[in-house]
Amino acid sequence: MRDALRRVSLGYLVLAATAVAYIVVYTSRLGRFPTSFDYLSILNTTLPLVFVAIGQSLVVLTGGIDLSVGGMVSVCVAVTATTVSSSITWLFVVLAIGTACGALNGLIVAYGRIAPILTTLATLSIFTGLGLRVLPVPGGSIPQEVRLVLTNPATPTGLIWLGLAVAGWLVLRRTRFGMRVYAIGSDEASARAVGVPAAAVKLKVYALSGLCSALAAVFYVSTTTSGDANAGNPFILTSIASVVVGGVAFSGGRGSALGAVAGAVALTLVIDILFFSGIDPLYQSLFQGLFLVVAVLLGTVAALAARRRRQA
Repeated sequence: MRDALRRVSLGYLVLAATAVAYIVVYTSRLGRFPTSFDYLSILNTTLPLVFVAIGQSLVVLTGGIDLSVGGMVSVCVAVTATTVSSSITWLFVVLAIGTACGALNGLIVAYGRIAPILTTLATLSIFTGLGLRVLPVPGGSIPQEVRLVLTNPATPTGLIWLGLAVAGWLVLRRTRFGMRVYAIGSDEASARAVGVPAAAVKLKVYALSGLCSALAAVFYVSTTTSGDANAGNPFILTSIASVVVGGVAFSGGRGSALGAVAGAVALTLVIDILFFSGIDPLYQSLFQGLFLVVAVLLGTVAALAARRRRQA
């Protein structure tokens, strides 16, 4: 329990350090503190990654990984951008599509017993191809009234959705399902021995990851006001990076989606820091990678220090 708290705390510390760096760089560049508009812009931009990171953390907690999040986001972005303008009812269809895509991953992993990395790598290509089929070139739109509800640039509606996402995780964590997720990640054989339906739990976990990817797609289109079938590609690595920075153990069973949320916000702030620092966008991936390496090293050092204290 203490180890889990240290992991989550590391994510919060990284977020705090990144936030301070953002304020320092912003004020030195523009000569003033960030305004409420700046904070709202960051929040709205972060929401898609927040949802993907929550879904990814659920999968990682079971000891798996979901590389197909990028493909699920892409196909859901394509459907959202091309259909929601005709009827808002399509938003629910998009959520159903994302959930179905995730459930397909769960069926193959849990019941087909195919390694998660191989399964989701294959479905990533399938989902991305479907997205390109629906929306071959960037375009589409989303109704203004939907944008005002989801990512209103003038009022903190995004903060409400972030709060609901966090509250949803806190509730899920305390349910029997949430405890089973941790049990499977800690020791699947022991969990099965005490009657935990591991296959069914994994199916639900991947379905939830698909639902989170669909939510991310809706918020992405709401923020950018249009769609792109390649929009999901960056979310593959950034969601994994958010999980790592947030202190979720890739061995499963340890960590929290709240840490992944903190990691997602920190990664978004890194992009803004690079922008206001005047760094060429071509080198942004390099600095994001360095940021991830430093965060992982900090986590490793913290874990080793905690282990030595226990042994002492």
